[in-house]
This record gives sequence, structure tokens and C-alpha cells, in this order.
Amino acid sequence: MAAPPVVDLPIGDERLAREMAGGLAEVEKLLRASVESEDAFITEASRHLIEAGGKRFRATLVLLAAQFGNAESAGVVPGAVVIELTHLATLYHDDVMDEARVRRGSASANARWDNTVAILTGDYLFAQASVILADLGNDLIRTQARTFSRLVQGQIRETRGPRPGDDPVDHYIRVLADKTGSLIATSGRFGALLSGASPRVVERVAGACEAIGVAWQLGDDLLDVAASSGESGKTPGTDLREGIRTLPVLYVLASDDPADAPLRDLLSGPVPEERVAEALESLRAHRAMRQARDELNRWAERARADLAELPDIPAREAFMSLCDYVVARSG
Repeated sequence: MAAPPVVDLPIGDERLAREMAGGLAEVEKLLRASVESEDAFITEASRHLIEAGGKRFRATLVLLAAQFGNAESAGVVPGAVVIELTHLATLYHDDVMDEARVRRGSASANARWDNTVAILTGDYLFAQASVILADLGNDLIRTQARTFSRLVQGQIRETRGPRPGDDPVDHYIRVLADKTGSLIATSGRFGALLSGASPRVVERVAGACEAIGVAWQLGDDLLDVAASSGESGKTPGTDLREGIRTLPVLYVLASDDPADAPLRDLLSGPVPEERVAEALESLRAHRAMRQARDELNRWAERARADLAELPDIPAREAFMSLCDYVVARSG
């Protein structure tokens, strides 16, 4: 069995850090137990991505949000497991849609077995999450259903792309909010709800977490251009090679400056390998990077505004530090 994950948040309070580490160890134990099946193959396939590691970022946010109520409430750890199972299930499905061969440094499930096994394993994880969720109450079930609806809608919008008349940047931000922000928001909402925090706190935490989720993804867009090789965990220019239109690219494509015409042409589709270095150099010097950073900062400030309304406890400071980190990591 792999070692339990460590708290991957900037937490300065030692007591809080110990509590979070203990809670994550409980989450890890229940997470593994929740996918066990009488069929050894189902257990193996379901644990494939669990064993591959991961930061358990969303589970950590559940535990951190629970600090605004009774963090020892019985439903907090199961709620964190529901969130992690949901996230893992989406990864199995994403790898099939993206035809990915690697996930978290290991062969993806679809590469190790096939697409059918990967899809069904993802479905199984969704089902196991629902089993746990059924004991947590109607409010949590309703929240999860709405979140899942947003996840799917976000994926559909991304797959079909913006429609005629849609602003590509607005469309892209909405996709990020639905695909990534929604589940991170639900992480905070689950933790606050299950700990018995007040409705006002629940809404503030959820709003802050969604904004943090969008900001994090925008940071990834910047890192794909600005980071040196290996710094961001993936090869710089990966999105350019695949023709993925991230925020800096969308800003270039929206430019009507004649001087940007050559770069617009280069970024209009997948960038050939022999021109990736050229595209990266041009993008790094382009105002689109500043525009994208400005958008990231707006989302981080939105999160900070919600957090500022929360009780002044170490958990709030940890959330604030996370906002600072999300901004700083993008360069």
C-alpha cells in the first residue's frame, strides 16, 4: 500500500497541519476500502489510479472547510471520499476521451487494459461514491447531483466548442468553471455542510473554492507557455502541440492587430513540433500572457473576497495562503 498523502497546502498552523494529515490518512484508508469488490479484477482496476498517487487536493479542501464547524463530525471523512471517488471517475473517462496513454506517471487504465474497462471502472467509482453519499443526507445528494450535471455540461461544451455568436473567452471560462471549479466548490461545500457550519459560511467557502479552481486551471495555461522544461510537471507547449486553445492562445486569436497575423496563423491549429519553440517564444513576449495573468488575478481576488467574510481562524489563513500560491505558481 502506498503511503498516505501529505497535506499539500501552505498551512502555517502546526495543530491544523497535524489534524489535516490525520484526516487525510483516514480518507486514504476509506478510499481504498470503498472500491474493494469480490471480483479481484474490479478491485485492481478501481485502485489503479489510487495507487498511482495524487495530491488528494479536493479531499484536503473538504477537511479544511470542515474547520469552520465541527471538524470531527462523522460525515466529513466519508464526504471527502465521495469527492475523491468522483474526481477519480472523471479521470478514467477523460483519459478515454483524450486517448491518453499516461496518467500520474503510470499507464492510463485505457492503455493498460482498454477503453471499455476504463469507462466501466469510472462508472463503478461513480456508483461507489453514490453508495457512500446515500448515508450523508438529501442536501449532500442534491449537491452532488447538481455538481455532476455541471461536470458533464462543461465537458460537452468543451467538446463541441463555442457556437456562432459566443465569445470564445467567455465560453472557455465557463468550461473551466463547470469542469474544474464545480467539483472544487463542492469540496468546500461538503466540508462546511458536514461540519455543521452556518449557511453563510457554506456559501462563502463554496464560492471561494470555485474561484480557486478556475484560477488554478488558468495558472496551468500560463505554465504551459512560461514554465521551463519539467517545472510544471509536463513538457512546455503540450497544449500547443495538441491544438488546445488555452486562454493566452484565445487572446491572441481574438487580436485584430495586423502584427499578430503570423502568430494567429501559427496558433490556429496544432503547432508542428518544429515550430513549438518559435510559438512559445512569441507567446511569452505577447501581451496575451499579461491578459491571462490579469484574469487569473481576478479569480484569485474573487476567492479572497469570499474568504475575508469567514471567521478568522487558521483554516481561513490557509485558504488565503492557497490563493497566494495559486497566483505565485503561474510566474
